[in-house]
Amino acid sequence: MNNDLARRCNLIEECYEYLLAYAAMGVAGDEGEGKAGQVRHFLDRASGALDGIADAYAAATENQPAEQSQAFGAVLGRDARDSHAAINLVLAQPVISSQLVDNLNASIHLRALLTDLFLIDEVLKLQASPQVALDSATGS
Repeated sequence: MNNDLARRCNLIEECYEYLLAYAAMGVAGDEGEGKAGQVRHFLDRASGALDGIADAYAAATENQPAEQSQAFGAVLGRDARDSHAAINLVLAQPVISSQLVDNLNASIHLRALLTDLFLIDEVLKLQASPQVALDSATGS
């Protein structure tokens, strides 16, 4: 996978993993200190990774069939924009509680984005090692 795209995907996935743990903590929120400060750090990193992720995908898939790659790039761009808006809404709050993060985690926008990232990861792995994919598919 393209290094820029891989870095962005990793930051977003790390953020989501932290958000799951944060939601389970039962934090009422504090104003930028302790755990809430840490969740802001993860959200900021994910927000930065989302900015330009569609372009990073386009660069990583420039050798792929254009029609399919561009169509999925449009899906990724839309899901990234929607997730970015949700994350930025949470970041704009003076207090980030576990309940707020739990609602963000449940957002269909964030879930769609994560599914996009998992799909991209698998497609690019298959394209990087076509023989491994073929062997897997045939049971060899």
